[in-house]
Amino acid sequence: MKENNEQILVSRLLQKEEAAWKELFEAYSDSLAYVCSRYIIDRDHVNDVLQNSFIRMFRSIDSFEYRGNGSLKAWASRITVNESLQHIKQNSDFKIVADETDIPDVEIEEEPDLDEISQQEIMEMIRTLPDGYRTVFNLFVFEEKNHKEIAEILGIAENSSASQLHRAKSMLARKIKEYKMSKTAQYE
Repeated sequence: MKENNEQILVSRLLQKEEAAWKELFEAYSDSLAYVCSRYIIDRDHVNDVLQNSFIRMFRSIDSFEYRGNGSLKAWASRITVNESLQHIKQNSDFKIVADETDIPDVEIEEEPDLDEISQQEIMEMIRTLPDGYRTVFNLFVFEEKNHKEIAEILGIAENSSASQLHRAKSMLARKIKEYKMSKTAQYE
């Protein structure tokens, strides 16, 4: 059976070949920085977390198990998400809104129409969500975690995770609606 490029790279990484680590960095650093920036806003912190992620990969490559094409990137992404969450937990500014009376409940009238809004614009809107909302939203939507898993990861109650997600979606729907209204107003 012929090895693919990813398998060959994994073999080289397991041998701690320096050129292979540079190749891994060049191949995945942009996409992993993007993953990281879904959780962390500050560019310097994104770079720090990304660097810590590659250090973690280097230290734990021996435990990596190749499971087919794409498994290396998935493994690197999981490490980056975990490092991002660790950074968030250590950041004193991070908080899950525990007092639900602080924030008014907003009903989502309907799913927002995403036509004519770029993925980049939507990601920018997600990045403006409060830390707790953004973190729960990202874990639920992008990492496909359920509320029980999110609660365990963040050390919160399941209903807090569900509430944070609901409020994040509501806030995001409002931002999308405002964005579309402002674009419509520009063309009138």
